[in-house]
Amino acid sequence: MSELIVIFRTPSDVEASIVHALLEAHGLPSVIASARPQSIFPVDIAGFGDIRISVRRDDAEEAGRIIESHRTQLQNGQVVRLRDEFEPLQRAIRYRFRDRGLLEHAMTHTSRANEDVSGGVVDNESMEFLGDAVLGFLIADALFREFPASDEGQKSKIKASLVSTTTLARQAEGLNLGDHLLLGRGEEKTGGRRKQALLADGYEALIAAIYLDGGIEQAQAFVAREFAPLIAEVRAGGAGPAQDYKSALQELVQGRDQPLPEYRLVGTLGPDHRKVFEVEVLVAGRSLASARGPSKKEAEQESARLALEKLRA
Repeated sequence: MSELIVIFRTPSDVEASIVHALLEAHGLPSVIASARPQSIFPVDIAGFGDIRISVRRDDAEEAGRIIESHRTQLQNGQVVRLRDEFEPLQRAIRYRFRDRGLLEHAMTHTSRANEDVSGGVVDNESMEFLGDAVLGFLIADALFREFPASDEGQKSKIKASLVSTTTLARQAEGLNLGDHLLLGRGEEKTGGRRKQALLADGYEALIAAIYLDGGIEQAQAFVAREFAPLIAEVRAGGAGPAQDYKSALQELVQGRDQPLPEYRLVGTLGPDHRKVFEVEVLVAGRSLASARGPSKKEAEQESARLALEKLRA
């Protein structure tokens, strides 16, 4: 095995994670080691308390170049700390975190936490759970105020469409959220930054992070900005954010004298309380697209949407 070389030291957990993710994004495997008490890693007295990032000796020069390219150089020649990799996201959401560790936590997928040898990285599943609840409450509150004459069933239907995986993934895409997800190597290689379920989960975790950092007022302000166009579309009598892609696909293939689409469950992932369904759509026995979702219905809708894009291209 190639010798490991320490190429970066920092006392900041957040900065260490940013550098680690930066190197991984460039295809350079790296190892985070802590010299703090009770660490499983050897203690280096000279760097006591630091978090160290090591790479293979063959990768050291390239890793150093990548890190230096992400530093900020001042006019007097002084080099300051690594730039905040989440700065573009903070501008996009129009909210600046006081505790940026919350934002990092919200962007950390379980695949990234599972690959961390230090055990100090926590995934965003709990924040996703909280964000789902906060978002549901805020959307229900907005619909209660916007549509006082609508009955419970109508408001419930609108709410379901607004908080669906498909809608949340599209909202996340509008913020380029996928670019900021901290993923493990496996998810990175399989296109995790574009997966609907991961984007929707990250979006909910982001809402939780805003709530924890700035309170319910800031979370409400964010949700109001994000969902105002969708609510306005519903108010204007439009179909709203949830579209019936299955019906649209059926009409398209029938118009081309092809048989009706068939939806096949490819498999399920995750524990029983967090199942993810993967569904494939076929026309005349030919697979057009496949997609994942927290329910078979949403997975079918997303696979139909992808199939429509393919057929219309």
